[in-house]
Amino acid sequence: MSEDKIPAWCAGEEWCPMTAASNIIGKKWHPVIISMLLDAERGFNELKNEVKGISGKVLSENLEELQEKNLVKKNVVSEKPLRVKYSLTSAGRSLKPVLDELNDWAVEHLEPSKKEKSVI
Repeated sequence: MSEDKIPAWCAGEEWCPMTAASNIIGKKWHPVIISMLLDAERGFNELKNEVKGISGKVLSENLEELQEKNLVKKNVVSEKPLRVKYSLTSAGRSLKPVLDELNDWAVEHLEPSKKEKSVI
C-alpha cells in the first residue's frame, strides 16, 4: 500500500470508495477544519476561534483523526513554549474540489431552518 493511500475498512467492495470517503469527510467537523486549513496553516487556538461552536476537546480529537487519516499534519513551531501549526497534506489539499462541489450542492439544495424543524 502506498504511503499516500488511506486504508479502507471495506476494501474490495464495489461501494467501498464512496462509503469510506463519506466516512472521512462526512464527520461533522472534518470538512470545516479541512476548509479552514486550505487557506493557510493555523495554530490550535486560531482554529478554535475560527470554527464556531467547537470545543477544544472536540477540535483536538478531530485533528488527531485527520492526522491518522494522513489529511492533516502537525508541525512543531517551538518547543518552549510548545507551539504547533496544523496544515494539510497533499491528500488533504486534494479534497478542495470535492468540498467546493459539496458546498455548491448545499447552497443550491439546503435552506437554513430552525434546529427543531431540520431534517438534517
